Amino acid sequence: MRFNKILFSILAIFTLLFVACGKKEAPTEDANTQQTELSKAVEDFHVGVVTVSVSQAEDSFRGAEAIAKKYGNVQDGGRINVVTIPDNFMQEQETTISLITSLADDPKMKAIVINESVPGTYSAFKTIREKRPDILLFSSSSHEDPVQVSKVADVVINPDSIARGYLIVKAAHDLGAKKFMHISFPRHLSYEVIAKRRDVMEQTAKDLGMEYIEMSAPDPLSDVGVPGAQQFILEQVPNWIAKYGKDTAFFATNDAQTEPLLRQIAKNGGYFIEADLPSPTMGYPGAFGIQFADEEKGNWTKILEKVEKEVTANGGAGRMGTWAYSYSFSTAEALTELAIKAVENNQKEFTLTDILEALDGSTNGSKWNGSLMRDTHGVEVSNSFFVYQDTYILGKGYLGMSSQKIPEKYFK
Repeated sequence: MRFNKILFSILAIFTLLFVACGKKEAPTEDANTQQTELSKAVEDFHVGVVTVSVSQAEDSFRGAEAIAKKYGNVQDGGRINVVTIPDNFMQEQETTISLITSLADDPKMKAIVINESVPGTYSAFKTIREKRPDILLFSSSSHEDPVQVSKVADVVINPDSIARGYLIVKAAHDLGAKKFMHISFPRHLSYEVIAKRRDVMEQTAKDLGMEYIEMSAPDPLSDVGVPGAQQFILEQVPNWIAKYGKDTAFFATNDAQTEPLLRQIAKNGGYFIEADLPSPTMGYPGAFGIQFADEEKGNWTKILEKVEKEVTANGGAGRMGTWAYSYSFSTAEALTELAIKAVENNQKEFTLTDILEALDGSTNGSKWNGSLMRDTHGVEVSNSFFVYQDTYILGKGYLGMSSQKIPEKYFK
């Protein structure tokens, strides 16, 4: 009888151990299944890339096109969904907002990159933030108040006009320019950013012992139109160089006036450091009759080589510059790569280092720098960044301007 009780106790213990072991294995199996499903969800996600059309800004469109080619279009089973907004986006803001917000209807959508943040971006991001807080939102080249956009976006970047106000003049000085001419018109000078950059340029020129010259030119939106504004530059640059000398550096705030300015500087002398928003395709192709084959478009190494060859042949080597890579193209690639990496690593906050590393990764050989943007009270906005690329002088190479220390006084 005693033996039976002992045997029963032993059997009971083995039963409990068996049940316990069974219970232990089940959660492990569930955990593995959940981990597999989580890994699959991280791998299987979409990124929306919003761009203007090729007719509005070819570099921006080509950048979106390149990133879609790399990761594949959503329609073909890939990861990128490119959305092109209307050409007349100012008059079709509701359509623009609708196109952007519709990306959030995709349950696999995890990040949206707007490469040209036209009016309507803030409203679209605000709606998406309320509807899908899990989606990362990236904004570049804000047409709206970047401080406001930063309240609904995860990352906001813009070209650093203030820093460039100092660096462009400093580069001209280092190349041998003794005078600096700023060419603009009242409409542009009414814009706060352009006016501040102009002030920094003037102060920098004075600090470096250069003569500063303020020159007014026709507004392309006036009655003379773009042809009249360009003709004015064509006619006046030789006169300006004759008056002020070949040691004068020129800067124009209007893109349409860049082409004739380049043509005349190459022919008559003077310096041209960078365009308002620099790129090898800004002004140079038209000024020197450069055409690019389809396979060259988006290949910035080949584009730069071709531009450099023509500028050198026309006597502009060592006096004319640009950024080696288009800002709009580079930011489309860099922000999308950053977005993909962030989703895969569950990253929610971003630093200036993150932004600069992403940009450097998209512009082989060139370097970027930047700073946190400050609001009207001088307070830094932690997720809004000003960035700029190193200056490349055709026939000479990079100047290392992204490594220059900019005196704090110019930011005040």
